Amino acid sequence: MNKKALVTGAAGFIGSHVTDVCLALGMDVVATDDLSGGFEENVPAGTTWLQGDLKDQRFIDRLMTVGPFDYIYHLGAYAAEGLSHFIRVYNYETNLVASERLINAAILQKVKCFVFASSIAVYGRNQLPMTEDLVPQPEDPYGISKYAVELDLKAAHEMFGLPYVVFRPHNVYGERQNISDKYRNVIGIFMNQLLRGEPMTIFGDGSQTRAFSHVQDVAPIIARAPMTPGAINEVFNVGADIPYTVRQLAAEVAAALGLPENVQHLPARNEVVHAFSDHTKLRRVFGDNPTVSLKEGIQRMADWVKAKGPRPPVVFKHIEVREKLPQSWQ
Repeated sequence: MNKKALVTGAAGFIGSHVTDVCLALGMDVVATDDLSGGFEENVPAGTTWLQGDLKDQRFIDRLMTVGPFDYIYHLGAYAAEGLSHFIRVYNYETNLVASERLINAAILQKVKCFVFASSIAVYGRNQLPMTEDLVPQPEDPYGISKYAVELDLKAAHEMFGLPYVVFRPHNVYGERQNISDKYRNVIGIFMNQLLRGEPMTIFGDGSQTRAFSHVQDVAPIIARAPMTPGAINEVFNVGADIPYTVRQLAAEVAAALGLPENVQHLPARNEVVHAFSDHTKLRRVFGDNPTVSLKEGIQRMADWVKAKGPRPPVVFKHIEVREKLPQSWQ
């Protein structure tokens, strides 16, 4: 293919899987991450690896000297919807300001396609099923930051002609997920808790619903976006179709690990209760793609987690607002 791609967040979860697919497609890949939530062991072999922080303009400038890039896949972010209320400045610096530095660089380098991983957090609540023609109404700083980048990409296209594709993934899980993060990725949290001999903690009664998406339902589509007719300058939901309750999820996780279903209910928190997307537009452009069932996906991840072993939960050290912070996050 002889295309050169930059993948941010490449030591993280989705980013490392997108990198795998880009390499398989024959791309020359430069992989970058600040390792704030990823691990260098996740970076696939065969890439040019550069560690650094996208908030640092000097690092952005250094990255661009390794180009020019045909494609930029921007998956670097701190994706903690609930915690983002309490780390507003960190959230906007990491998820918005850093993204704008990268967009500036893409404009200057005349990148052929900027692929951005947004989130269904942009929709907010009571918009079901979530379809791309809805007007986003994000309710947390994380969703606000993602939607702001979406809007800016559209503006950058209209002003400078920067081609882009936006994806709104949701509740993605699978191998290489950071299970030590106690604030996000409920499946990883549950697995880590059970392997550490602790109960799975559920906020509220567990009736919240999400369509949990295995990473193999998501990463290949993201990687193919710049080469897909009809994808350029469009926004797509991507992920699984079938919603499950958090209580059902806990049962699946326990079964996959072969451990008792030990659950502890915590006070409900302020969050979107039901969230699932429509993928009609995605199928129209990308076609029907194979999907991984929840049972199979949970088992794949459980086998990987058991091989790696549990990890001590990492406490976020830069909480900015402690008022109403859930007790379990103190």
